[in-house]
Amino acid sequence: MAEAVPVYDGAVDKGLEGVVACTTAISFIVGATLMYRGYTIEDLAANSTFEETVFLLWNDRMPNKAELDKLKKDIAAEMNLSPELVASLRTLPTKDVHPMAWLRSAVSTMGMFDKEAQDMSPEANMRKSIRLTAKMTLLVTTFDRLRNGKDLVAPKPDQSIAYNFFWTLTGKEPDPEIVKTFDVCLILHADHELNNSAFAARVVSSSLSDIYSANVGAICSLKGPLHGGANEQVMLMLKEIGSMEKARPWVEDALNNKVKVMGFGHRVYKNGDPRAKILRQMSDRLTAKLGQHHWFEMSDLIDDAMQSKKNLLPNVDFYSATVYYA
Repeated sequence: MAEAVPVYDGAVDKGLEGVVACTTAISFIVGATLMYRGYTIEDLAANSTFEETVFLLWNDRMPNKAELDKLKKDIAAEMNLSPELVASLRTLPTKDVHPMAWLRSAVSTMGMFDKEAQDMSPEANMRKSIRLTAKMTLLVTTFDRLRNGKDLVAPKPDQSIAYNFFWTLTGKEPDPEIVKTFDVCLILHADHELNNSAFAARVVSSSLSDIYSANVGAICSLKGPLHGGANEQVMLMLKEIGSMEKARPWVEDALNNKVKVMGFGHRVYKNGDPRAKILRQMSDRLTAKLGQHHWFEMSDLIDDAMQSKKNLLPNVDFYSATVYYA
């Protein structure tokens, strides 16, 4: 049985429920869907790209072709890690280190090499935002290659962020369908009102601290098992269960012992998380393609058990676990 995730019961406003911290026009929940700047998440997942969605979130409108091409060119120009930064990253420990712990240190280190780090002008912050967007993928894949004793792979600037994630991770030409799947995942996770990590970033930036500090604060929040770390906990749960035959009894035992079943329920989406519906289809298709469909089948059974016994629907973390693991 997975160890119960501790929850602080003494919180006055648990999860900031009912607390108005700010207003936003970037993303908001309307009925049963999530909207970015007036576009539904279903529309963006089906018809947009991550780069185009980034422009939308930053500029409150879709780009024309010239504007999108310029953003891609700007991202491509920043899609590299300087030799000096790489040398510093090599000094960070990787053995038995959680990837998110390494990433927060890597982003902080990256900030120390940016001469514009303390420039708080809108123009400088936009340039730094492009840098962070371009380099974050490289930091993640650099960690994996360093911890496995592999040489780093130079990105292909003429390719997308999603493509370069797999290229710099494996050094092999990625499957276009898998690249597209990951691109949609980036869109689904691009923004979500005032979630925990967004709130953490706003708290840090409200003191007029720099953009790197704000991102480090957000990563620290995202690492937690009750936020971005939840999909990791879902996968650990699936591995512990081990087989289809054990899935339903495991859920029943967990509920009887008041152990939290990760990946279910949401404070706002009472009729289901629209991102989870998209990820469910992706999990079914991707796990079948890669010969790991048992993970989806097990997830589907747990999903059914949780709906029938607790009337709880999966959130974005539940099916994203098997998508990312596959």
